[in-house]
Amino acid sequence: MNKIMNCADHETLKVWLLNPPYFPKFSRPQRSPAVTKSGTIYFPVWLGGCSALLEDRCFDVFLTDAPAIGFELNDVVDYGVSIKPSLIIVDTSTPSIANDLQVCSTLKKNFPDAFVLLVGTHVSVAADEVLKQNRCIDGVARREYDFTVLELAEKMADKAGNRLETKELSGIKGLSFRADSQNVIHNMDRPFIDDLDSLPWVSLAYKKHLNIKDYFNPNALFPMVTIITSRGCPFRCRFCVYPQTFTGRKFRYRSVENVIKEMKYIVDNFPEVKSVFFEDDSLTSNKKRCMEFADRLIESGIKISWTANSRIDPDFETLSLLKKSGCRSLCVGFESGSQKILDQMGKGIKVSKMRRFMNDARKAGILIHGCFMFGFPGEDRKSAEKTIRLALELAPDTAQFYPVMVYPGTEAYKDYDENGWIVKKNYSDWLTKKGLHNCVIRNEFFDTVELVKLCDYARKKFYLRYGYAWRKLVQLTKDPAEGKRILKAFKPFAKYLIKGSDLEGKGNQ
Repeated sequence: MNKIMNCADHETLKVWLLNPPYFPKFSRPQRSPAVTKSGTIYFPVWLGGCSALLEDRCFDVFLTDAPAIGFELNDVVDYGVSIKPSLIIVDTSTPSIANDLQVCSTLKKNFPDAFVLLVGTHVSVAADEVLKQNRCIDGVARREYDFTVLELAEKMADKAGNRLETKELSGIKGLSFRADSQNVIHNMDRPFIDDLDSLPWVSLAYKKHLNIKDYFNPNALFPMVTIITSRGCPFRCRFCVYPQTFTGRKFRYRSVENVIKEMKYIVDNFPEVKSVFFEDDSLTSNKKRCMEFADRLIESGIKISWTANSRIDPDFETLSLLKKSGCRSLCVGFESGSQKILDQMGKGIKVSKMRRFMNDARKAGILIHGCFMFGFPGEDRKSAEKTIRLALELAPDTAQFYPVMVYPGTEAYKDYDENGWIVKKNYSDWLTKKGLHNCVIRNEFFDTVELVKLCDYARKKFYLRYGYAWRKLVQLTKDPAEGKRILKAFKPFAKYLIKGSDLEGKGNQ
């Protein structure tokens, strides 16, 4: 990548990328943002990638992940005073949007000359609403925002006082902004980035700005780092938020060589790291690329455990090669044991192939984390029982059971909204008082309380089995790294497994 040569001009513009404070350990970057039962907290992979790009172009960059480091609002303001930013980029999510806007209001009062820019899935589809109702916000960078932010920063750096006029902002693709007190302008969409190799590695930003031990994913050995090797997903799952609101439904890949080089950088520069988590929508869907990646990883001599999101596509040949290259586990969305419900959600998979996949994964020695959901249109007691039976039959290493989570901009959100099945009208009610996921939907057969109880029942049915407990004990004693991961995840999870989930909003059925 060619860097801007006149770095001195850019260094005068201080850019602050902020994952704003909310609940302690609130995992905003994940697909369903919340405080999790397992203590999971995701890396700010999108903010981190943007930080790396801006630093590559010589900007003076600051990245603050408030929930991960325990910063409250006063800590954030104090830090802002110490750096005096000109451009503040604030990450957002649907359940935290009211809080995020309050944070922005405080930031604007303390830094009135700074340009406050929102990013994230929620504001990508609600830019008009957010800008019209909140004077503290100067703009929204919609969808993939890397180069939108870069272009805005470059124009600000080239302008005395950093304040841009409407005509200067109007040329920035992907940007929405307030032209005056009455009018909001939405510039044309920025095309999705095809050449992902043109972006610097997110791990460069992690190295400079973050402590990787602040982050945890129970599917990966601790400590770990998260990177992305592709963007977009062509599959048609109606509930999946990122392809529909942020990255699009077209796969775009980094070159295998580029990914291998970043993994070598991680191994060389994070001596404490035990694993890499690939946060692609599905790392394994392209068999040719997947096998090429595994072959190159083996040839490189890089020895590190890795985990990825996957569909049920890989066959035994692929899974065996992945295992040989270091793949420890895959996170797989089985979702339902009812073929009718799978078809309804646009999942594009068959129950029969789930069994083949699990048998192949078990033979290959790869652990599987299974994801299951309840509450899709048409879901009744019979189909829910099929899902629970399937989870017990497949017997993945770990499993999660949740009511369907629907987010603005997705087809599923439209389905539930049109049926009057979204029972929480305030986005802040999508979380419990402790920041955990709250059930926000019902369907023809289940109300919200029944769906939560169903998930609790399925969770206990899966985990409170003698055979399962024995298997975990063997894992814990045979492998110290595996034992450390199990204990770290089980400690916060155990109390929810025993007492069940919080039931809130009983009057909103």
